[in-house]
Amino acid sequence: MQENNIKTIYRSDYAAPEYLVGHIELTFLLDAAQTKVKSRLRMQKNPESANPNAPLVLNGEALHLESVSLNGVPLKPGHYQLSDELLTLPNAPKVDVFTLEIETLISPQSNTALEGLYLSTNMLCTQCEAEGFRKITYYPDRPDVMARFSVLLIADKEKYPVLLSNGNQVSSGELKHNRHWVKWEDPFPKPCYLFALVAGQLDCLESAYVTGSGREVTLQIYAETHDIDKCEHAMRSLEHAMRWDEAVYGREYDLDRYMIVAVSHFNMGAMENKGLNVFNTKFVLARGDTATDADYEHIEAVIAHEYFHNWTGNRITCRDWFQLSLKEGLTVFRDQSFSADRGSPAVRRIEDVNLLRTRQFAEDAGPLAHPVRPDSYIEINNFYTLTVYEKGAEVVRMLHTLLGIEGFRKGSDLYFERHDGQAVTCDDFVKAMEDANQRDFTQFRHWYAQAGTPKLTLKTDYDAVAQRLTLNVEQLCAPTPGQPVEQPLHIPLKLGLISPSGQDYALRLEGEEAGTTTTRVLDVTQAQQQFRFVDIPEKPLVSALRGFSAPVTLEYELNTEQLAFLLAHDSDAFNRWDAGQRLSSRLILNLTEEHPAQSDVELLIGAFQHLLEQHWDDLELLAQLLTLPNEDYLASQVKVVDPVAIHNARNNVKKRIAVCLQTDFSRLYARHHVSGDILLDRSGIGRRKLKNTCLVYLTALDNGETSALAAEQFAQARTMTDQTAALACLLRSSAAEKNACLEQFYRQWENEALVIDKWFTLQAACPVTGTLEHAEALLQHAAFDWETPNRVRSVIGAFSQSNAVNFHREDGSGYRFLADAILRLNAINPQIAARMLTPLAQWRRYDTQRQAGIKQELERIFAHPGLARDVYELAQKSLITA
Repeated sequence: MQENNIKTIYRSDYAAPEYLVGHIELTFLLDAAQTKVKSRLRMQKNPESANPNAPLVLNGEALHLESVSLNGVPLKPGHYQLSDELLTLPNAPKVDVFTLEIETLISPQSNTALEGLYLSTNMLCTQCEAEGFRKITYYPDRPDVMARFSVLLIADKEKYPVLLSNGNQVSSGELKHNRHWVKWEDPFPKPCYLFALVAGQLDCLESAYVTGSGREVTLQIYAETHDIDKCEHAMRSLEHAMRWDEAVYGREYDLDRYMIVAVSHFNMGAMENKGLNVFNTKFVLARGDTATDADYEHIEAVIAHEYFHNWTGNRITCRDWFQLSLKEGLTVFRDQSFSADRGSPAVRRIEDVNLLRTRQFAEDAGPLAHPVRPDSYIEINNFYTLTVYEKGAEVVRMLHTLLGIEGFRKGSDLYFERHDGQAVTCDDFVKAMEDANQRDFTQFRHWYAQAGTPKLTLKTDYDAVAQRLTLNVEQLCAPTPGQPVEQPLHIPLKLGLISPSGQDYALRLEGEEAGTTTTRVLDVTQAQQQFRFVDIPEKPLVSALRGFSAPVTLEYELNTEQLAFLLAHDSDAFNRWDAGQRLSSRLILNLTEEHPAQSDVELLIGAFQHLLEQHWDDLELLAQLLTLPNEDYLASQVKVVDPVAIHNARNNVKKRIAVCLQTDFSRLYARHHVSGDILLDRSGIGRRKLKNTCLVYLTALDNGETSALAAEQFAQARTMTDQTAALACLLRSSAAEKNACLEQFYRQWENEALVIDKWFTLQAACPVTGTLEHAEALLQHAAFDWETPNRVRSVIGAFSQSNAVNFHREDGSGYRFLADAILRLNAINPQIAARMLTPLAQWRRYDTQRQAGIKQELERIFAHPGLARDVYELAQKSLITA
């Protein structure tokens, strides 16, 4: 792609749509090779348009235009203008409501980009977010054009016995030549990105849900016949989500039926199309022997996420794509809250923050940094990022922290009441929170506008005579691409003060009445600020940023003894875990610099031993506390990253811990390795999590005894959790039986696509020498498919994002492997190609030799002829942004 073909879209250029669509009737004559689409639009000039003489411009891509009619009169080519991406009617009516009819032809089986209408195996399905509807028919493809949809589907009855679309089925019938038809109507206006269509040979799992007001809703999950027995967990997850949303937010479902379809070819995780959610099979299908405990949890979270979108995304949608976090950040916060209520709140919070700190903070610190509400884009698909989703959720969480449960509910109630049926902005959401609680969040809005991760620095001054602790807080928002100067933010700093005996002090600021709470939220609003706590009889340790109350980095100097103390005594589970992460990180990073302190090693081992000696109800939390920081997090703590040194140092620390605590880990493993344990309740999940954490440490010893332990678990496993955990341990070891186990796993599961994805991932992510050559061989395997996103992610994504030690080989071969894959994917599925590119964007973080290797591959990608917009934008930003 040449630069002169690129158009940058700016938020500041937003203008109301020139024309509105009141109703659209769609007729599909479905066929894999060639589908005919007939659209009938009831349109009118938008009275809010700034340009009364503007032409009617419709978006369309990869369409063959058959005909256009205006108010029943066919238009000749001279009456409209047609380009590769637009259909323009210069003389569309400016006063009256008019009818526009368009016929197009499309080829679903040729659509490997998986946007618009495409073929997945033998099923026809759609993906229209963000701009896929324009690959179906000509239409004003923007989220602030909301219309009521009526859809008529016509297809061969044997090939496509199931015909689904949004809303409620209103009629159906038979036609000649073994064809049939089904008509669907959605009573709620929606933007076209929420349109959905599915046609295929599908089985259905059906249930019913009675809402709080007594209305019965039919629940249906569709999948291919051989997968229908794996849909029960998804159905229960949906019911839990519906009940939770009624209880916590007062939101009931609004249609007669709610449908989910599992699709094997899907670029994303799932899509919240109104009443007809299209899901990646990965986030629907689960059976105890084919899905891990983590799979079960992810399925429940994603099912909930898409259901919650019914109100936060569908009933109220985005004015424009710059407001994407309005629906995604808010809905991620809602699904995180749901998952916390369903499981261990502490563990869920740790997992959410771990993702944020290892991946989103890196995004914030690199050339692809952008605000939660971006200011510009070339390709909107590139802004489905961790910043928009995960950091966006943290921004919503901060509002929840500042307002409390009741205040946030008041704000959300007002938001739903005020904006139901509208396309609105992030500012509209914040305004509802302000108005409902009589608060001023003018400064808080900077969180939506500024990129980067703020740094909070804390320093304390304790006056023993006055029994007063002075806390000095400084916030720094460093420059980011396009934002050389950033403003101070409104940061909720949740903290506690811990006495030398490990107890939390009651907190009272100077000038206040007696305090009773041991955790409170401070409003940090200035670049430098001071808080004075009184009635503190002994010098405390500050337990800062409890629950990770804001997405910031924290600089608060603590020595190793103090970190070990917090790991042992902090009443906040997140901060207890974080103290352990900081302690472990300090030790590991010291090893990379070849000056470890033996006392630090002993301190960490002693802290772990203390954890192992305690009684734990939450075994998942104990497993988290015993897990060393991952390599991505460790890399984020240094200025120049040496992936090999970090990997080796982490392995050395893990092995030292295993040597010293082998007896403890063996005892704990034996206690929780329950024969035939297949329970999916919290206790069963906790047992497996903890015993497999112990197995990781034990197999780090890499001796015959521990390898035999892993091999025995692999052979006897009755859950996918235990089988894959054991196989992963074996692959990292020198065990003679590992190749036989790998082959056995493939033979056992070769007909289960999602399990074979795990088989590929376990190999591609394995950090042993030679994995790159093995990954190259996996691309030639008969089961590998370049056109299936899950399979691409299982090899190329796993290798480049989860195997730093091999991806960053000094000879640059790992970078060439990824760049070759990106260029091949560019011609097949540009969206997936672009998402594969992100590991290359962080090239400035590495040493000179690795920088040169990555930059060379970025330049090769950027110079490639025919580069898609998706890939072009990310490659360009990665190369030219200082």
